[in-house]
Order: sequence, then C-alpha cells, then structure tokens
Amino acid sequence: MGFGDLKTPAGLKVLNEFLADKSYVEGYVPSQADIAVFDALSGTPSADLCHALRWYNHIKSYQKEKGSLPGVKKPLSQYGPAGVEDTTAAAPAAADEDDDDIDLFGSDEEEDEETKKIKEERLAAYNAKKLQVACVVEDDKVGTDQLEELITAFEDYVQSMDVAAFNKI
Repeated sequence: MGFGDLKTPAGLKVLNEFLADKSYVEGYVPSQADIAVFDALSGTPSADLCHALRWYNHIKSYQKEKGSLPGVKKPLSQYGPAGVEDTTAAAPAAADEDDDDIDLFGSDEEEDEETKKIKEERLAAYNAKKLQVACVVEDDKVGTDQLEELITAFEDYVQSMDVAAFNKI
C-alpha cells in the first residue's frame, strides 16, 4: 500500500489515478491523511495530472486549519492503493516526530498561557467598566425595588443592574 515516492513523476501518476474517483485520500472530509500526503509532495502537480491538481488545490485551502482536521497522521505508506510500495525514506521518521506533537487532552502549555492572558485582559476590561454603589436602605422608607426602578430609568447609561448584597435596617 502506498503511492511510491511522491516527489517523482511515477508517484504523482499513482496519486492522480488514486484520486480519479475520490475527493480525499481517506473518507468523505479532509483529514490528517490528506495533510500527510500533501506534505509529502514537493510542489504543485502539473496540469496533466488533473485529479491530483484538483485535490492539491483543495487541500491547500485548508492549510490554516490543518492541525484541527480529524484523524491521526500515519506513515505515508499507510495511504494509497494496495500493491504499490512506498519508497519514501523519510516518511516513517516524520510520522514518529508528529506523534509526539499530538496532545489528546488539550493541555498545551503555550495555548494555556495565551488563553490565560486573554482571559485576564478581558476580565480587567470588564471590571474597569463595572460601577458598584453601596447603600444602606431603611425598608420602611425606601424599598430595593424602588431603587432599582430609579437606577434603570437611565436607559442610555444603565444596561442592567444586579444587587450584590442587602443591608437593611
């Protein structure tokens, strides 16, 4: 199973024939299999390899999302038609390196630091806009409902109001 060496015309011809009746290397949506084969190519297939060129241009449009595509990247020899030997020497080594980068639980430290920084910035901006008023209400004279109505009457300035705590005398 495999395409052969995808950097040679023979390997590209095998890929072109394989994609003659398929939109993707595996399945019905773009996946890590397509990215593995795409990365193994040395460049854009020639115009006479119309199926490979169509597939190449389509997968190229997913370059920004290539890490989020479904599936697991396997060695290049795992993809393609049966009976064709994969002659790409670097394929297994590249696949082993990629396995170390897979994070099944989303605990990548770089993303965590960026996410925390963004969250802190948003909280700081939110807290900078927030206005808190503290008051003590004599229940017999003024009710909290009356205060809420008076405050929310300024519709241009007040979107909503929350009572954080009650202090009644």
